[in-house]
Amino acid sequence: MTAIKFGTDGWRGRIAREFTFANLDRVAQATAEQFLADGDATQPLVYIGYDRRFLGEDFAARVAEIMVGNGLQARIYDQFAPTPMVSYDCYIEQARGGIVITASHNPPQFSGFKIKLPFGGSAPPEYTTQVEARLDASPPRAQPLRAALADGQAAYVPPSEKYLARMGELLDLDRLRAFDGEVVVDSMHGAGGRYIERLLQGGKLRVTTLRAERDPYFGGIHPEPMMPQLQPLCDEVIRRRALLGLATDGDADRVGAVDDQGGYLNTHRMLAILALYLIRKRGLTGGIARTVSQSVVVKRIAERHGLPTYETPVGFKHIAALMRTHDILCGGEESNGLGCKLHIPERDGLFSGLLFLEAVQAFGKRPSELVADIAAEFGDFAYDRRDLALDHIEQGLSLIERLTANPPPTIAGYPVREVRTLDGVKFILADESWLLFRASGTEPLTRVYSEATSVEKMSALLNFGEQLARQSL
Repeated sequence: MTAIKFGTDGWRGRIAREFTFANLDRVAQATAEQFLADGDATQPLVYIGYDRRFLGEDFAARVAEIMVGNGLQARIYDQFAPTPMVSYDCYIEQARGGIVITASHNPPQFSGFKIKLPFGGSAPPEYTTQVEARLDASPPRAQPLRAALADGQAAYVPPSEKYLARMGELLDLDRLRAFDGEVVVDSMHGAGGRYIERLLQGGKLRVTTLRAERDPYFGGIHPEPMMPQLQPLCDEVIRRRALLGLATDGDADRVGAVDDQGGYLNTHRMLAILALYLIRKRGLTGGIARTVSQSVVVKRIAERHGLPTYETPVGFKHIAALMRTHDILCGGEESNGLGCKLHIPERDGLFSGLLFLEAVQAFGKRPSELVADIAAEFGDFAYDRRDLALDHIEQGLSLIERLTANPPPTIAGYPVREVRTLDGVKFILADESWLLFRASGTEPLTRVYSEATSVEKMSALLNFGEQLARQSL
């Protein structure tokens, strides 16, 4: 029997291999039991969404049958739905929970199962651990969907107008629409569709959406809004002389950006611009949260404005947990997840993309100019990451153990000032340049990250890290 394990955000597997209807039944049954054990008995509602992957609507329908079979009420979106839309509906309706059939930014052969809770975000690790503990405790209980629809225990619902209306409350859409320029949006064939274009239509601003139609193969790529997948967006921004390019991933909870010169803006730069906008233009305060692989620049921005910073393990779920217990202004992870206190404790590619456009407009400068200004004020740092394929998951874990027990005193000739082991092992230099090793717990990969005060130094650190890792494997 296939082992089911929830990762950074949900359970994922290859369609027809690990992600089968039989395994989906097991996970859905365990989730239904956890919903019933943990939730308010007077509110049995569960929202069920899906992205544009192969069999998404069929998997969602089967989940609905399991939910209804356990005495819950299912509300299934009648078309693809962005993950943050499901999260917001769970929050605004105070539903028992939500489920999204999505593998997010993973390649097209994967599907997945995300759990959302009434606070408007992903189920934390302690919750999914309880779901795992309930696996196979009882056989799946299902009611045929046709009967559930007939008696009102299940219903198909359109995409959430409440979620879309909330965008208008959080953002000055009229001001954005009045801008005389052009923005290019790349939905990467995912659940972002034409939502940003719809929200911005009706003014001077011209919006063009690329890859808006459904393609379960995502055009032969994995729908992660970073390079090299965003090369078509870079090319189109240059061709159209657009102000900005925005991209969302397969389920639209992550966002990427391209500046006016066709250059990719990684999450480090996006978070820095957003933080400055929220502080200097919106007058907001609060801590800034960043994962261990995020830029030192956002820490410097927080320090300059007297705000605390919080460093978390990789995964937006850790930032979301902080947002529920601390006054967090904004937070971000290296893999395109951003969130802020204005919204639910959830990464939202649509909202974050629009907020980023609002920041660019408010500063009155082109994105490339903002990047240059931040580098001049807070320091210029170059960043990159390398993924090293392994034969076994255990190899990566063993590497981290050895580096933690016997850290090198120097890396690439530079003395190590500090060693941190919050998530993997991170070596920090005197000028705040750093090298990080992390082992994946779900696939045979070791990731080597670096940020440094020049491209040359960053490359030297990465080369050293890769060589050290390969020698130790």
